[in-house]
Amino acid sequence: MLGMDKRLFRLWKELKEIDTNRLHTNCSLVMAESWDGSSSRHSCDTSRHSGDSYHAKLHIEPIYESFVCPLTKQIMQDPVTIETGHTFEREAIEKWFKECNESGRRPFCPLTLKELNSIDLNSSIALRHTIEEWIQRNEAAQLENTCKSLGSGSFESDILHSLDYVVNICQKSRSNKHLVRNAECIPLITDMLKNSSRKVRCKALQTLLVVAEDNDDNKEVMAAGTTIRTIVKFLSHDHTLEREAAVSLLYELSKSDSLCEKIGVVNGAILILVGLASSKSENVITVEKAEKILENLEKFEKNVRQMAENGRLKPLLTLLLNGSPETQLSMAAYLGELVLSNEVKVFVAETAGFTLVDVMRRGTKQAREAALKALNQVSSHEASAKILIQAGILPPLVQDLFTVGVNQLPMKLKEVSASVLANIVASGAAVESIPLDQDNQTIVSEDVVHNLLHLISNTGPAIECKLLQVLVGLTSSSTTVLNIVSAIKSSGATISLIQFIETPQRDIRTASIKLLHNLSPYMAEELSDALQGTAGQLGSLVRVISENNGITEEQASAIGVLAELPEGDSVLTRRLLSEETFPIMISKVLKIRHGGIRGGRFVTPYLEGLVRVLSRITYLLENEPGIISLVQEYNLTALFIDLVQTNGIDKVQMVSAMALKNLSRQSKNLKVTVIPEPVICTSIFSCFNKQPDVSGLCRVHRGLCSIRGSFCLVEGKAVKN
Repeated sequence: MLGMDKRLFRLWKELKEIDTNRLHTNCSLVMAESWDGSSSRHSCDTSRHSGDSYHAKLHIEPIYESFVCPLTKQIMQDPVTIETGHTFEREAIEKWFKECNESGRRPFCPLTLKELNSIDLNSSIALRHTIEEWIQRNEAAQLENTCKSLGSGSFESDILHSLDYVVNICQKSRSNKHLVRNAECIPLITDMLKNSSRKVRCKALQTLLVVAEDNDDNKEVMAAGTTIRTIVKFLSHDHTLEREAAVSLLYELSKSDSLCEKIGVVNGAILILVGLASSKSENVITVEKAEKILENLEKFEKNVRQMAENGRLKPLLTLLLNGSPETQLSMAAYLGELVLSNEVKVFVAETAGFTLVDVMRRGTKQAREAALKALNQVSSHEASAKILIQAGILPPLVQDLFTVGVNQLPMKLKEVSASVLANIVASGAAVESIPLDQDNQTIVSEDVVHNLLHLISNTGPAIECKLLQVLVGLTSSSTTVLNIVSAIKSSGATISLIQFIETPQRDIRTASIKLLHNLSPYMAEELSDALQGTAGQLGSLVRVISENNGITEEQASAIGVLAELPEGDSVLTRRLLSEETFPIMISKVLKIRHGGIRGGRFVTPYLEGLVRVLSRITYLLENEPGIISLVQEYNLTALFIDLVQTNGIDKVQMVSAMALKNLSRQSKNLKVTVIPEPVICTSIFSCFNKQPDVSGLCRVHRGLCSIRGSFCLVEGKAVKN
C-alpha cells in the first residue's frame, strides 16, 4: 500500500468502509426511492425503513448484495467478473483500471488489492438476467401499489407521487411501458383527467404523453372509451398548462393512423384545432403542435372535409389537385356543397381554377358534374369569376350548353352550366372579347344569342331562369346591349320574352322583367306593340307594380318598362286606363311622398317610373272629357306641382314640369267664363262708361280658374301671378 497513488488510496479506503452488514438493508430501499419519485436509478445509500417490514408492505423482494457494484454502490446493469472472481459494473471497473494505468501502477483488485495478471472482463450474463428479472418483479409489484394509489379516495400527494413513478420507469426503459399497460394502469391514469385537482389533471396529461410516446399499443388502450373526447375538452380550457399538455398529448396520439379517425369524429375537435392553429395570441409551441395535429389528421378524407367546413381549404384543394381520380371526384363534389366566403372563393379559384375547368372539359360525366357544381359555388363572386375566365372557363361552358346528341350533358348539368354562365356574365368582365371557337364567335355573336334564345324557349324553368339572367347581364353593359337587341329583333323573340311576365315562377318573372327593362330604351315600339298584341301581359305587369310588399327590384324594373314605352302612343295609354293603371300609380306616388312606403335602394327608380307613366295621360287631354275628369278627380295638377319641387330627383322634376305644361294648355278651355251683368243707362253719357270689372277672375286666362278644375298654374302658385 506504500506505493499506492493517493487517488487510488482514497477510493480503496471508501470501499473498505462499506458496512456490508448495512448493505443489504440500505439497498433494499432502491425500489422505495423510485416509488417515491425521488430517483430513477437503483441507488443504495439511504435508510428510512426496516427492511423486512417495508418489503412486506410494498410486496417487493429485498435486494441482494451480489446485485450491487462495490465501486458505484448501485445495482449493476452490465456486471463483469475480473481475475480475482469479484464482480463489478463494467464501466466502473474499466475506470478503475484506467486510474491504475494513469498512476503508473499495475492493475489490482479494488477489494483484495491483489495485483492482476490480466484485465480481461468476463460478462456475468446469468447475474445480469437475474438482476433484470428481479427489477421487473419489483417494478410490477410497485406498479400494483401505484394502481392502488390512483384509485378513488387517494390523497393528491399520493396520486402525484404515483404518476411521477410511472413517468420515471417509462423514461428509464421503453420496455417498461408494456408493464404499465399490462398492469392496467393506463385506464386509471386517464380517470385522473376528471380529478378535481388541476395539478393532478395536468400531471395525468403529462404522464399519458410519456406512456404513449413511441408505443402504439399504449395509445390504443389510452384511446378507449371517451378519453380522446376528454382530452379535446382540455383544448378549450382557460388554464394554459392544461391546454398545452393536452395539445402535446393529442399530437402524440395523432401519429397513429387509427387514432386520427377517432380524433376527427369528436364533435368540435377539428374546429378547436383550426382555431388554435390560426391563433395570434396562443403560445407558439401550442400553435405549431395544433398545426401538426391537423397535418396528421389530413390523411383521412372525412377529416379533410371537416377542415374545409371550418375554413381550412388547403388540404381539400391539395387532394383535389394531386389525389387519385376517385379522390378528386370526391373533393370536387364536396367543394360544391360548401358555403364559401368571398375570400375563400378567390383562394379556390386561384388554387384550383385551372384543374376544375380541365375536369369540366375532359372528365367523366360524374367528374364533370362535380366540377360544375364546385365552379357554380366559386363563380358566384365577381373577383373569383374573373379568375375562372382567365382559366378558360367560358368556351367549354357555352359548348356544354349548346351540345346536342349523344355527347350532350344531362339536363340537370345544363342547369348548373347555365348558372355558372350567369355568374360569369354578372361579374362585369369583358366576356364579349373572348372567342368561343375557331370561328372567333363570342357570347354576343348573333348565332350564339339565337341559340341562347332557343334554349330559353325550349327547356325547363331552371335553365330558363339562368339564361334569362345571362341576357340580363349582357344587356346591362353598354358595350354589349346593342348586339343582344339586334339578335332579339332578328330572331323575332320579343313576344316569347314578354310571355314570361305571366309565368308562375317568380324568379323567372323577375329575370324576364329585368331583361325587358334593359331592352326597353332600344325596343320601345316593339315592346309596346307586343304588350298590346297579347292578352294578359300588360295587366300582369301592372299587378307586379301594384304589389304591396315594399319596393322590390322587380317592381322598379316593371314600372321602368312602362316608362320607356312611347308616351305619345294613345292606344297604349287607353289600354292602361282600362287596366285601372293610373289610380294605382297615383296612390303609390302619394304613399311615397307621405312616407307610407319607405326606404330601399329601388325607391328612386320606382318613383321616377311612376311619374313618367302617370304623365302619359297629360298627352291625351284634347277632346277627352273622361281623362280630364280623372285628372280633376285626383287633382293631378297639384300633385305634379308638388313633384316638380322634389329635390335631388332631376328626372321627376323634368317629367312633372312637362306634365304641367300639357295640363296648362287646357286651362283656357276649362276656365269658367263670367259675363258681366248689363248696366242700366240713367243718362245718355252713362251708357258710354267702362264696363264694371268682375272680381276673382284669373288675370292670365280671364276667367274663373282653379288648380283642380282648370289646371291653372297661377292658382296653384306654380308661376307668379
